[in-house]
Amino acid sequence: MTLNLDIQNATTFEPLPVAEQFETWVTLALASRPGAELTVRLVDKPESRQLNSRYRGKDRPTNVLSFPADLPPAIDLPLLGDIVICAPLVGQEAEAQNKSVQSHWAHLVIHGVLHLLGHDHQTDDEAGEMESLEVDLLASIGIANPYL
Repeated sequence: MTLNLDIQNATTFEPLPVAEQFETWVTLALASRPGAELTVRLVDKPESRQLNSRYRGKDRPTNVLSFPADLPPAIDLPLLGDIVICAPLVGQEAEAQNKSVQSHWAHLVIHGVLHLLGHDHQTDDEAGEMESLEVDLLASIGIANPYL
């Protein structure tokens, strides 16, 4: 099976990574789960704010949201879910954190996919485990630790 990645562009922000870059980052995070299906939706601040408010109770845009698929056990599909990334925030955060925009995109895509795979950062232990995995995956493609 191969990756089935749907990229939805609902943003006016430019420049965006090309499809092949998204595929590389998603595939990297899915090493243990080949053949998955997911959507990456690129949005502007109003849509990010609306989704963050509705699903997380936080009335502000956020960089990445993950929506794992909630399929009944009888449905055997490789659907993982959806990731929503606020493109303008990616650029703003990269600049504010003195990172390359490309590196920040890679980090947020990988972070979102790991959430779809069940990783979380609600506790210190979970955060440490997830951050370590992110750092290792990013290092494998030459991107420095985003948490330094």
